[in-house]
Amino acid sequence: MKVNKAELIISAVGPDQYPEAALPEIAFAGRSNVGKSSFINTITQRKKLAYTSQQPGKTRTLNFYNIDDVCHFVDIPGYGYAKVSKKERAFWGRMIEEYIQTRPRLKGVVLLLDARHDPSEQDLMMYDWLKHYQIPIILVLTKMDKLKKTKRTAHVKQVIDVLEPLPEDNHVLFSAETGEGKEEAWGFIRALGGF
Repeated sequence: MKVNKAELIISAVGPDQYPEAALPEIAFAGRSNVGKSSFINTITQRKKLAYTSQQPGKTRTLNFYNIDDVCHFVDIPGYGYAKVSKKERAFWGRMIEEYIQTRPRLKGVVLLLDARHDPSEQDLMMYDWLKHYQIPIILVLTKMDKLKKTKRTAHVKQVIDVLEPLPEDNHVLFSAETGEGKEEAWGFIRALGGF
């Protein structure tokens, strides 16, 4: 999909700041440093739409992006970043929980996982939590270019075996470096959002 317009509308911390436009919303979640910003930038064909950083934990708000006036992408703060205080982590948790539980325009969550490693305890908790609230999920396994070709199948199988996703949860193998999986991811996102 060619994206003509992609812009940050607002960085929100609560419902009073959420955009009023009645567009479907797709949220993006994952551990700090999983490649969430790179994924958003790659599929929107923008180099600096979502801020990428060598330092994890940069996203501290719910960042709403207008994509071609057909949907909003919502970048959720990454979890698992140790240098954030307990108080701030608790605040993020409440902010994310409120958004996921109460936002009727949320059509689904793209959950990003690093293909090189087993899903963390927090990955498993996020997956189970989204399932508990019956939120549709697209799994994106990032950093595929960092895996040797001979190891790819085994790594992907291991990630899926540990996570044990339900059959309806599609997964995409993705690389921001090569663009692998970009079109497939778009197909799933559009189906989820109904646009």
